[in-house]
Amino acid sequence: MDFNNRIMTLWVGMIMSGLTSCQGQNKQQTGGPCEGCEAIFEYKNKRLTTVDTLPGFHLNKPQLKVTGTVLKKDGKTPAENVIIYIYHTNRQGIYETKGNETGWGKRHGIFRGWVKTGKDGRYTFYTFRPASYPDRSEPEHIHVTVKEPSRKEYYLDEYLFDDDPLLNQNRRIQLPNRGGSGIVKPVMEHGILTIKRNIILGKNIPFY
Repeated sequence: MDFNNRIMTLWVGMIMSGLTSCQGQNKQQTGGPCEGCEAIFEYKNKRLTTVDTLPGFHLNKPQLKVTGTVLKKDGKTPAENVIIYIYHTNRQGIYETKGNETGWGKRHGIFRGWVKTGKDGRYTFYTFRPASYPDRSEPEHIHVTVKEPSRKEYYLDEYLFDDDPLLNQNRRIQLPNRGGSGIVKPVMEHGILTIKRNIILGKNIPFY
């Protein structure tokens, strides 16, 4: 093989390598690896609306209203038909189960719920404020996963409470802010503790 042919072969190889790399990246799952995200489909035959009340809402205090608007990546346009799934611990910091759970309910417990946004992008959950883990290794938090109509489901930053002493400055600066900041400020409104969070789809989400 002469010099020119050798250069041509190397050049073609580099192009093909670049194409393969790009194709591999395009095949990456939106949001990256997401253990348990498929739980977002475990609502079974439940008809999803913009509001859901989780088990335990009437039996636990403080009761909590979780609400906000889901926006497209521009941060302005309301996003319709987005499914949101949340789950959290009980007041002892345990993912409580009854023993007859199936699927991810065995790990996520009974305090979980699903909503689907309407044209205005609004969503609301009625639940109660969870506790931190018994060993206090993590601040109080609510897990959240979203599913857009045309994309793979992905997780967001957890809802975290601004007044939680375990949410120190070191933890705050390490948050990736997936979907925007998950730190919320609890405020008493109409007799119920309320947290508001607007979710921005795709914000800080890998391979979006």
